[in-house]
Amino acid sequence: MTTIQPLARTVTKRSTRVEQWPEEEGHPRRWAILAVLAAVAFMAQLDLFIVNIAIPSMTRSFGGAGLSGLSWVLNAYAIVFAALLVPAGRLADHFGRRRFLLGGVVVFSLGSILCALAPTLSVLIGGRIVQAVGAAVIVPASLGLLLPAFASRHHSLAVGIWAGVAAVAASSGAPLGGLLVSISWRWIFIVNVPIGLATLIFGSRLLPEIKASSRARLPRVSSVLALLGAVTFLVLATVQGPTWGWGSLPVLALFGGSALAMAVTVIQTRRGEDALLETSLFASREFSTAAAGLFLYYLAFAVFLLITVLFLQDMWHYSALRAGLAIAPGPALAAVFAVNTGRVSARFGRTATATAGALAIGLSGLYWLLFATESPSYLTAFLPGLLIGGVGAGLAQAPLFAAASTLPADRTTTGSAVLNMSRQVGSAVGVAILVALLAGGHPKALSLFHRGWILEMLAALGAALSVAVPRTGTRLAIPFRAKRSRAPVELAVLER
Repeated sequence: MTTIQPLARTVTKRSTRVEQWPEEEGHPRRWAILAVLAAVAFMAQLDLFIVNIAIPSMTRSFGGAGLSGLSWVLNAYAIVFAALLVPAGRLADHFGRRRFLLGGVVVFSLGSILCALAPTLSVLIGGRIVQAVGAAVIVPASLGLLLPAFASRHHSLAVGIWAGVAAVAASSGAPLGGLLVSISWRWIFIVNVPIGLATLIFGSRLLPEIKASSRARLPRVSSVLALLGAVTFLVLATVQGPTWGWGSLPVLALFGGSALAMAVTVIQTRRGEDALLETSLFASREFSTAAAGLFLYYLAFAVFLLITVLFLQDMWHYSALRAGLAIAPGPALAAVFAVNTGRVSARFGRTATATAGALAIGLSGLYWLLFATESPSYLTAFLPGLLIGGVGAGLAQAPLFAAASTLPADRTTTGSAVLNMSRQVGSAVGVAILVALLAGGHPKALSLFHRGWILEMLAALGAALSVAVPRTGTRLAIPFRAKRSRAPVELAVLER
């Protein structure tokens, strides 16, 4: 292997400098790289949502397990995934993005096999934790490899396709899960194995290695532990709040611990260059607003995804398979719009595109609030809202995730991890609030679903405002500077 320096654009082979990766054109195998990274992102994102629809089948397999025990099949994945994203992204920047991505695929695939073969609920939860570790490594590394492969003018197109695949993965969890669960719930994990093997084969051949130079310094362990604690305590309190009680001592202690750990994280970010989160990440207003926008957008989007399944199954008594098929037009339309988001952003700008997508998610909730009834009427009462939401899912995500391209080249993966952490925390909060709103009443009462649709509308409106308003307002960035500035880190790219 040989080294490309500086800034990942030239290749040195046998002491002969050859221009093979010009800035204005991108990597010569960029489209093949995109295909590999999109496939692995689909695999990692799908398992965040596909398991929801399999819980009833798992209940029958593990007869002695109650709903509280089975909820950890979802919660364990969400907590570990959200907590490890940023540390994994920073380490991938330091030790090698390709190495981390392929290693994450191995871990995720092994976790999937463990889940598929799990004889007990405890083994299944353990497999989900292994999956989450792999996914936390895969997701930021995939975007960190994608952006350098494309010229800057094509970032919106490339990220649009990447985010579109992620949107389809999230939205297709219910329909694909419904189909697979009709065979066996174990198939929702088995399907990951061939995708993982294909990624390892093609990824090892196609993906370049990108990492910081040997002069780069690892973040302080205390900084890593502080952020891990902040995110873990927050997500754990959020997902367990409906079960343990929002006013219970354990939940309040977790929220307090999260606040304390986040305060330590902020203090360490201010004081030095070795913090896990650096002030340079938030010097970009576009990145800062994208992080806030993703939190609120995914709060709304998580409500959108979950409430559609609950409404079809609990209110209209659809089977899992029928509900999955009924939801399928949403991800199909999301894919169409996501692929074309680059063109839309080029004409109207990333801010306008993201704002329109967030508002569309809110409009889907408004439509169902006005027209959904207790009597099934799919074409008039449900489908239009689903299609509006599909448009929103396709438009909003790509321009928000593309904000990572505004960061220094050596922090693209870390920035991607921060954006994905915002997404995961927002999703967890959205699900927790929706569960709390739906509790305390008859599960078939239409008024309960009205609460969920109002929540979806408010969160989507907040996401639109958080992205759009700072464009003309004051500069949104962390209001302090690190006492010791950090010099840019040179990237090395290793090419076969």
